[in-house]
Amino acid sequence: MRISTSLQVACMLLVLAFRAHAQQMPIPVADALQRADIPASAAGIYVQEVENGEVMVASNDTTSLNPASTMKLVTSNAALEILGPTFSWKTQAYASGSLQGDVLNGDLIIKGSGDPKLVLENFWLFLRRIRARGIREIKGHVVLDRSLFESLPHDAAAFDGDPAKPYNVGPDALLLNYKALGFRFTPDPRTRSVQVTIDPPLAPYSIAAPRLGNGDCGDWRNRLHASIDAAGARFPGTLPASCGEKIWYVHPHQMTHTQYFALIFRKMWADMGGTLQGDVRNGALPAAAQLVAEWESASLAEVIRDINKYSNNVMARQLLLTLGAVITRLPATTEYGAAVVRTWLGNKGIDAPELSIENGSGLSRTERVSARTLGRMLVEAYRGPTMPEFMSSLPLVAYDGTMRSRLVNQSVAGKAHIKTGSLNEVRSVAGYVLAASGKRYAVACLINHPNAERGREAQDALLQWVYEKG
Repeated sequence: MRISTSLQVACMLLVLAFRAHAQQMPIPVADALQRADIPASAAGIYVQEVENGEVMVASNDTTSLNPASTMKLVTSNAALEILGPTFSWKTQAYASGSLQGDVLNGDLIIKGSGDPKLVLENFWLFLRRIRARGIREIKGHVVLDRSLFESLPHDAAAFDGDPAKPYNVGPDALLLNYKALGFRFTPDPRTRSVQVTIDPPLAPYSIAAPRLGNGDCGDWRNRLHASIDAAGARFPGTLPASCGEKIWYVHPHQMTHTQYFALIFRKMWADMGGTLQGDVRNGALPAAAQLVAEWESASLAEVIRDINKYSNNVMARQLLLTLGAVITRLPATTEYGAAVVRTWLGNKGIDAPELSIENGSGLSRTERVSARTLGRMLVEAYRGPTMPEFMSSLPLVAYDGTMRSRLVNQSVAGKAHIKTGSLNEVRSVAGYVLAASGKRYAVACLINHPNAERGREAQDALLQWVYEKG
């Protein structure tokens, strides 16, 4: 016990020594915050060199702040280290009953593993494998086993009152195509009508098109008065001809995950020449069922590129629950996933009493972390074996992802991997800057203030300053 205490004291003294040399806030950053009318107390900043551990900037760095989407760094880094970069999700199909010729006298059971990216192309290939095993007609039902995640109610309107937004899709152990629909509206002034097509195609599914209207395009989505559920999509409003062709991606929140899955399955299965006599319903995998086919996802290292570069909230939610399911071996909840992440941080010597994880994506009003916790985690990640996979998942400044249009004409362009975060009254950046000196720095800057949207200039100034002065 004395040795452990001595080590803790030594580490604390080392941190204090580094912090003694840290600058409170770079002048260009302070000036930019002042121009944005954001007080310094509303911004948490932490900058640390990753090799020798020298803390370059520490300003309000222990304050608990909303990180917005930079919370995805915590979730994805934990998953990468705990599950490993080659981890993958396996969606499996089983058959119960006998197969006579190409007729299955029983049920087809599809068991989900929480795959965050079971998109249409992959699902089509999965169904092709089932057909290749000789199954054409299913006399029974298609049973969906989604028991890996605990079944809990999800209020799609809880976050921002707009349940149709695709980022408000709830998690599901058998999530298909992000549970999203794309509607293409093509006005035809000659026939005074609007043509509507849907992607993915669903069967059977009816669509009632809007009327062609006049005037400015304006808020065309609200003019449609959309009603979208399992029975069909109805647009009793109008679409002004001045809008031209429009595409609208929606979360059909009035449709359950099971209903959405059923509509896609029936269409794809029929297109492959298959038939289904029964229903698509939820259920458990019978012990005697036989494995028919399996779809293995891309590796975790590939999946987190989508999560971090393009800030995919739905995939991040799936990832946190996957952590909970794999480690606890129980039907996953976000509480289990959060506990796994907190334990992982503690084992790395990062005490984070301020940390609060609601869903792991940052699409939350209650998630919290400090700039120091985020920065120290980034330093540890850089020193870890999965550093290349983790860093490459972050947007490259001025080149791709959510940073592709920022700092384009600055010398830090192409020299930093930075994740962004954005909510009302929240702006954040976190990641790595390779300074002109050749040293690399972990950087975290979280701004929580009504004027946070105007804080982008200060955050860009920080990244440029680290590049120049580091």
